[in-house]
Amino acid sequence: MDPDNKTVRHLEPAKTLGERIRRMRFTLARRASQLVVLGLFFGTARWGWEIGGKPILSGDLSASRILETLPLADPLALLERLAAGVMPSAAALTGAAIVLALYGALGARIFCGWVCPMNIVVDAAQWLRRKLGLSADLVRLSRKTRYVVLAGVLLASATTGSAAFEFLSPQAMLWRDLVWGTGLSALTSALAVFAIELVLMRDGWCGHLCPLGAFWGCVGHVQKRPLLKLAFERASCTRCGDCLQVCPERQIIRFKTLEAIGRVPSAECIGCGRCIAVCPENALRFTLCTKAQPAAQADQRNPDAR
Repeated sequence: MDPDNKTVRHLEPAKTLGERIRRMRFTLARRASQLVVLGLFFGTARWGWEIGGKPILSGDLSASRILETLPLADPLALLERLAAGVMPSAAALTGAAIVLALYGALGARIFCGWVCPMNIVVDAAQWLRRKLGLSADLVRLSRKTRYVVLAGVLLASATTGSAAFEFLSPQAMLWRDLVWGTGLSALTSALAVFAIELVLMRDGWCGHLCPLGAFWGCVGHVQKRPLLKLAFERASCTRCGDCLQVCPERQIIRFKTLEAIGRVPSAECIGCGRCIAVCPENALRFTLCTKAQPAAQADQRNPDAR
């Protein structure tokens, strides 16, 4: 029983195909989002997809253009080049500002859950690990390790005079080879991340090592009032803990914090929706943040929310 003497129950197995699809709705939507973005890059690069004579989406995740007009740029890649002593172009600055504004409004780590191609690799490894009954606890690291890696990336960029992570990034290699290359380095990088997740460490790459995820986490800590929030209803929750079992960032689900601010802290949440799918009481849901200021003040009163 929970502190309010509410009966704890767990989600029953889905009885119909429709119910299974409903529970998978966020996973299916994330896969569609990732594949659509990849498909637009691929179709533009390989098949010359155009609208009105202009390429639909040219470039890659580091720097791209929509219809040769709207620039988009990875803010971390821009920081790496600044650290390396390379002055960015006006288009790169504009593109980075657009991307920062977009993910800042939706929730900074939405990129990790809905766009990054490595998320598909990690989820596949997690699925296989569960099927095989593997623990993947051979290596234990703090989740703050990724912030150390981020600092190391910027230091390496300053030391080498180049964007250090761009050359080693598994997601960048996977993306470039899927769109333009032979697929060999994509296969190598994907298998490396897959092995880490399957055998060595649960949430190893995305949750503990990825500097890009750390960067968006930093943005999330600065932007405390995203437009989209994951609301929490204390009256419905029985603290069954099922959400903790599926969340890739389990440290953010602390029930006292959730009760205090009425939502899941957004800084490190990737917005995957897994917690919503497994909650038997529908205590979690996505909603627009219409009362941002009180939530932000509650964050400041509750250090666990950070």
